[in-house]
Amino acid sequence: MERILQPGQHLPENTEHYLPAELGNVLWGRLPSRKDAPVLRISSGESVVIDTLSHEGILEDQGRNPLAYFGSHGVEPEQVLTDAVALAASDYVRNPAADGPHVNTGPIHVEGARPGDFLKVTLEKLERRVPYGVISNRHGKGALPGEFPRAEHNVSVFASVSERDGVAQGRISPRAGAERSLRFDLAPFFGTIGVAVDDDVRPHSVPPGAHGGNIDIKLLTEGASLYLPVQVPGALAFIGDPHFAQGDGEVALTAMEASLRGTVRFDVVAREDALELFGEQVGPIAETSEHLIPTGMDEDLDIAVQNCVRNALALIQARWGCDPEHAYAYLSAATDFHISQVVDIVKGVHARVRIEDFQEVPR
Repeated sequence: MERILQPGQHLPENTEHYLPAELGNVLWGRLPSRKDAPVLRISSGESVVIDTLSHEGILEDQGRNPLAYFGSHGVEPEQVLTDAVALAASDYVRNPAADGPHVNTGPIHVEGARPGDFLKVTLEKLERRVPYGVISNRHGKGALPGEFPRAEHNVSVFASVSERDGVAQGRISPRAGAERSLRFDLAPFFGTIGVAVDDDVRPHSVPPGAHGGNIDIKLLTEGASLYLPVQVPGALAFIGDPHFAQGDGEVALTAMEASLRGTVRFDVVAREDALELFGEQVGPIAETSEHLIPTGMDEDLDIAVQNCVRNALALIQARWGCDPEHAYAYLSAATDFHISQVVDIVKGVHARVRIEDFQEVPR
């Protein structure tokens, strides 16, 4: 049986900073603003082990009782996270009509981060806290509102985790009441990574923006980094909306939502260094060992694509000295533009710029 990562249990050796997803350390449905006090202070370059909670199984329309909800799917009580139980049973006020569903851990103050700098968030290690998750199509939302869900009630599909030839996979039923025989590979990531906004009002947790937030880029798996433009002193970073797997688009409304523990490193990148690396970026930019990943966002998908192309052009010009026409030609010939998600009010697009293609181009 896969071990359950309850709060404080099975922490990595030599853990210096640990941030549990307990009351006082999480925001539910909203994201931090400049008025929020940090729950942890660290220096640039330090790593934090962060527990996150999935919102699935604790929401009001699911009974706000994860023991009962997951128990109805055959999950034993000891396999339900105690911090999820505590949050659901608490008097935390979340207005389902006005707030988002997501639970985010933070905010974290990173010493030396100033507005205009970038905060580099590196996902050093990602661990599944439980061996199950949920995929939902609810409230008439998703890529096909009005068509799905077909019934008047919300649809949440339970997914289990198993291994096949050493590869972790999710399993769901092909139809209601059937065995869970439909399988897909897992690739855990945090759907939400961000910094506080320079505003007195906490933003809604659903739409992403220049602050990051609910960007849902599935490439942000273990080893990847996300660069976020800092808006307030200390950045006030947060992480949440954990996923075990997601397809680009996230068309039904959610991914396979399930709780993760992440070992995350935070580095401050001075504005002048970020400009040299990436050019003038409007919003977050991600990085893997193979790709640089500029983003574009807007409620209009066409404009989101245009914003992503502009950010990709700025990146290539700054990083490798290409002129705009040749950078544009390269993007058209060689770069894939993917829809990150279409279900979070503000739609997201990301591009995969292959680093190896520029190996012979002097910087």
